[in-house]
Amino acid sequence: MKRLFPCRNKVEVTMYLKSIEVQGFKSFANKIVFKFHNGITGIVGPNGSGKSNVADAVRWVLGEQRIKQLRGASMQDVIFSGTEMRKPLGSAYVAITLDNADHQLAIDYDEVTVSRRLYRSGESEYMINGTICRLKDVNELFYDTGIGKEGYSIIGQGQIDKILSGKPEERRELFDEAAGIVKFKRRKYAAQKKLEDEKQNLVRVNDILSELEKQIDPLEKQSEKARIYLRKKEELKTLDVNVFLVENVSIKEQLDAADEKLRIANGDLEDTTSKYEHIKEEYEQIEGRLELLDASIESARATLTDTGVMRSKLEGEMNVLKEQIHSAQGNEEHLRTRIQTLQTSMQEKMQEKESILQQKEEIDEKLTTLQQAREEARALLESVQGRIETLNNDIENGKNTIIDALNNRATIKSKMGRFDTMLEQIQIRKAELNSRILRAKSDEAAQAETIKNLEEEFERVNEAIQNLHDTQETLEERLAGMREELANKDQKLRDTQVSYHQEKSKLEALSNLTERYEGYGGAVKAVMEQKSQEKGIIGVVADIIQVDAQYETAIETALGGNIQNIVTENEETAKSMIRYLKKSRAGRATFLPLTSIKNPQEFKNTDVLKEKGVIGMADELVKVDKKYKDVARSLLGRIVVVDNVDNAVKIAGKFHYSVRMVTTEGELLVPGGAISGGAYKNNSNLLGRRREMEELEKKVRQYVIEIDHLLEDIEETKSARNKLRLEIEDIKGQLQRKFIEQNTARLNVSQAKERKNEAAEGSEELQSEELEMDNQIKEIQTGKEDIVKELEESEKLEKNVEAQIAVFQSKLEEERAEESLQSAKVSEWDVEVEKMRQKDDFERQNVERILGEMRRYEMELQEVQEGLQLSKEEVERKKESILEIEKTILASHTTQSDTELKLKEDIASKEELSAKQKNFFKEREDLSKQMNSLDKEVYRLNGQREKLEESIESQINYMWDEYEITLSDAASMRNEELSDLSSMKKDISRLKDEIRKLGDVNVNAIEDYKNLMERYTFLKTQHDDLVEAEQTLLGIIEELDTSMRRQFNEKFAEINREFDKVFKELFGGGKGTLELIEDEDVLEAGIRIIAQPPGKKLVNMMQMSGGEKSLTAICLLFAIQNLKPSPFCLLDEIEAALDENNVARFAKYLHKLTKNTQFIVITHRRGTMEKADRLYGITMQEKGISTLVSVNLIDKELDD
Repeated sequence: MKRLFPCRNKVEVTMYLKSIEVQGFKSFANKIVFKFHNGITGIVGPNGSGKSNVADAVRWVLGEQRIKQLRGASMQDVIFSGTEMRKPLGSAYVAITLDNADHQLAIDYDEVTVSRRLYRSGESEYMINGTICRLKDVNELFYDTGIGKEGYSIIGQGQIDKILSGKPEERRELFDEAAGIVKFKRRKYAAQKKLEDEKQNLVRVNDILSELEKQIDPLEKQSEKARIYLRKKEELKTLDVNVFLVENVSIKEQLDAADEKLRIANGDLEDTTSKYEHIKEEYEQIEGRLELLDASIESARATLTDTGVMRSKLEGEMNVLKEQIHSAQGNEEHLRTRIQTLQTSMQEKMQEKESILQQKEEIDEKLTTLQQAREEARALLESVQGRIETLNNDIENGKNTIIDALNNRATIKSKMGRFDTMLEQIQIRKAELNSRILRAKSDEAAQAETIKNLEEEFERVNEAIQNLHDTQETLEERLAGMREELANKDQKLRDTQVSYHQEKSKLEALSNLTERYEGYGGAVKAVMEQKSQEKGIIGVVADIIQVDAQYETAIETALGGNIQNIVTENEETAKSMIRYLKKSRAGRATFLPLTSIKNPQEFKNTDVLKEKGVIGMADELVKVDKKYKDVARSLLGRIVVVDNVDNAVKIAGKFHYSVRMVTTEGELLVPGGAISGGAYKNNSNLLGRRREMEELEKKVRQYVIEIDHLLEDIEETKSARNKLRLEIEDIKGQLQRKFIEQNTARLNVSQAKERKNEAAEGSEELQSEELEMDNQIKEIQTGKEDIVKELEESEKLEKNVEAQIAVFQSKLEEERAEESLQSAKVSEWDVEVEKMRQKDDFERQNVERILGEMRRYEMELQEVQEGLQLSKEEVERKKESILEIEKTILASHTTQSDTELKLKEDIASKEELSAKQKNFFKEREDLSKQMNSLDKEVYRLNGQREKLEESIESQINYMWDEYEITLSDAASMRNEELSDLSSMKKDISRLKDEIRKLGDVNVNAIEDYKNLMERYTFLKTQHDDLVEAEQTLLGIIEELDTSMRRQFNEKFAEINREFDKVFKELFGGGKGTLELIEDEDVLEAGIRIIAQPPGKKLVNMMQMSGGEKSLTAICLLFAIQNLKPSPFCLLDEIEAALDENNVARFAKYLHKLTKNTQFIVITHRRGTMEKADRLYGITMQEKGISTLVSVNLIDKELDD
């Protein structure tokens, strides 16, 4: 960044934009950082250089998602797409940094950096101070600051056109942001969305509550029945347990007696077996001794034979050992010679090592000397380089001085241009003044006729306005009627949509209940969950039966609990599912296998069917598939359906209460005379669910058709209304034009009269003004002379600095030559040091080599010494072996005599033991018979004991299978009063009969009923909470609407007043007004801009010139900045359509606003640049790539 003008304003702004970093965004291929300060910063450059891409970058990083606002076709277009010389980049990155020292932003940082990165893959990320965040977080950070993609901190030519040419309602965003109600509108939208969700939730909860209420009563009855069943089962369990305990005591007494007998028998058997084993052991001992004697005799005989052979063998071994001793003594002499050789080699290597170490010390001393010399050379080189750096700094400072002089000269030239412009304008005004003097003298005669014609024109316009007013009133009456008609249709559409959502929610709830088998027992649900895995499950009875609505109550009453029975293909499936229920302890269920439900009993009292009121047999009133006919007949084939209870009672009496009947209203008459009836609070209606679902689907489809028709009708009405609105707008436009014509005519008449009066009395004023212009021309000429002197001084300063720079550059060349010389010396010293280091490394390697060889000699010497010692030891062992062999030969002569004596003794012992062995056979035969008899008695007693144990085990298994209790659990339930076994068994039989009479019992009904009531209570609480939340949200929306209307009205009035004030200042008079469109909600109403430049009639915006339009829009933006300043404001060539005079006014007012706002202005107008505190220049030195350039380059391009 280079300064073009000195900073004239040191303005303190609380929060401001410190920098923009751009890389890979559009034409900014390279990383560029713009640094900003308070005041006005200008960004300039030729057309197509990429100036506007800076504004696009800021808009993009603040979250802009509309690609048209970024002047592209897709979001990937913002990534640098490459040039002929450059490849495309893979991502675009933009970051803006704001000073937040006053914490105007709600974040605990003094400096806030917001960045955005987009990859070609489509991935995008936002970051606040380096932390990844959401776009929503970025939007919320800048709420009510004026900063943002929808705020007024970034204004381009497109926004100016939108303010001027857009529809009144399209200007709302700007005014909402200025009024500070954007965040309230977003809160209102969030509350409305939440309200809609709460309404949908309420509809769903109501539907579920309605369905649950139908299930409560039937499930309550099933629960009561299950309680009776469980109570009787508990009594049965108590009796069963006590019977089990009494019988268990008896069996255990028998088991104890059997155990005692078994113990005695086992004792006798063990004694007999012990005696038998003892005799057997003695026999085996004698056998063993005989075998040993035989072996001893045989061994003695062999020993006598082998003694002579052994003596010959030992003598041979002794001779071999003597030969080996002689050989080992020769090897010892060789090893001693090798030891002397190794010791001599080691001494030689030690001397060689000492010599090398001495050489290495000399090399180390030389290396140290060389390194010191090299360091001195390096110090000299660094000194020269320091002087070079100082000279470079002096040259750079001189260049900066020249650039500052160029900046001053550019300022002086711009002043010269302003003086030329002012002189030209004064001369033009002087020419106009002379023309006015001539016209004043020549037009007096024609002015009277002109006034008369203008007054006639004024009357014609008044008459046309009256006619248009009448037409407008007629059209607005028609429009009011259409609005009322549209409101009625909208209300009907909303009602229909509510009905549609209610019916659809009911359908979804009913579908969910059907799919989850709500209303069925827990065991039934558990089995039906396995339907997909177990192919043999067909479904519950309600799934296979269809019945007309008029008979649903009768058939469901007739089925009773059987409606929850499960139909299967065969008995195997039923058994498999029963095992599954036992394993998972999910409860009990009744199964109807198709293979076993065959040929059900026929109804015998066919005469009943002829009685009055009889509709028919229950199985004939249902529709089932052919293969399920037997199932339907088995369940309903003996039940008669009667129209009402009176006829049913008569029929029951006539046939002696032997017929089972059900009425269409749900009364049940069973054989024996019992009658069940009454009203359920809610009907479970398991049979009618599918019919209800079909009816609901039909209603939903009908509502969809009705909604489509209503939408088409509403669109047609809206189209007609819009056409009528256009006609009214056209009439209003005509009226506006006529009002303008009326004002123009009135002004023309007034102006004509004024000119007539002015012509008479204005010649003196014109002459005075002419004299004043002559004085101004003289002042301008004097100023130009002063400027020429300043230019000459600036050029002189530039020449002096250039001379100094030439001297510095000459010295710089000398120092660089010295630098090259010193650098060469340092390189030579580096080479010498490296050579010496290589010699040092070579000597070090020699030392290491010698040390390695000495270690090998030491190891070899150690091995040779160990070998010598081992050889000595081996010779001693062989000598000892020779002595042992000589002793053995001597002992062999003595052993031969002893062996002959022992052989005689062993033969005598063998004969004695053989005689004793013959007496054992008879005693062992007697003991064997006794053992067989005792073994049979033990086997009989074991069998008796096992039967008693099996009986106990059977009882224990029964207790576990039936009641899941162990013996210890049963013992804790013992009732001493229950001791009569026969009486207890009678009571058990009675309880089983009573349980059987209860029929099918859903034992899970108790838990299901409890869960159902808990769910019902929970949903009821939710329902109340939802109703309360709905009322709360409505209150919040109403409160937000009230606050927004009040705040918008207040701020709009302030903006209107400030707009008029700024309009008069920038236009030099006239009037600017803002109006809300009538007959619309103030929060949604469009905004109309009315402008009347000075000296002109009230005109429509479309009739204004391009410059007047732009200046009007700028007035509005400046008015908003005055009332609610944004921390910074980026303006993209918004003054492009203004002439030089208006540009000067624009720049002057912009300077005034810098008290509270920092401005970044993209411009190519010199008048704006002159007011800037600093300038950035952008150009394309490389085709397709935007870069920053120095100021003199900018000046040249602008001049070109």
